[in-house]
Amino acid sequence: MRIIQTALPGCVVIEPAVHGDSRGFFYESWNARTFADAGIDIAFVQTNVSRSARGVLRGLHYQWPHPQGKLVSVVEGEVYDVAVDIRVGSPTFGHWAAAILSAENKRHFLIPEGFAHGFAVLSENATFVYQCTALYDRASDAGIRWDDARIAVDWPISQPILSDKDQKTPFLDEIAREKLPTYPP
Repeated sequence: MRIIQTALPGCVVIEPAVHGDSRGFFYESWNARTFADAGIDIAFVQTNVSRSARGVLRGLHYQWPHPQGKLVSVVEGEVYDVAVDIRVGSPTFGHWAAAILSAENKRHFLIPEGFAHGFAVLSENATFVYQCTALYDRASDAGIRWDDARIAVDWPISQPILSDKDQKTPFLDEIAREKLPTYPP
């Protein structure tokens, strides 16, 4: 397993050790001991799977006051995956990092609690898997505008397909600071 640091402390790209031959391939997408030995000591309580078509953009989502950390990967297709630091007081508040995740590269992206998350589908379809450190809590469900100029994510698509919810999320500066996580936690 190889860990690639991003510009956001705690947000890392993980390349699993893939074992393959003419029959196919095998890799561990999660092994608590291996990850803990690499300094990633977290527990997951929920795994979700979503499938989206080309041009769909989901995000930027987060939960507060019951935050979720996520380990995300793609098992079909390709996505542009983004994490945004929304921890009030963080030296990287409002900054973002991105990774291309695909069935081909088998990369994972670790997004700790306190970060917003989103992705845009680059392939015909993409099946996205994410393990979460906390259960989904509808009352804590929140989001930030995907096109917030303050954050300025360099999305690879200009006319995304958005849900009604994602079209109506506020800009980061419109969110009361007490409705965002703090740094340090």
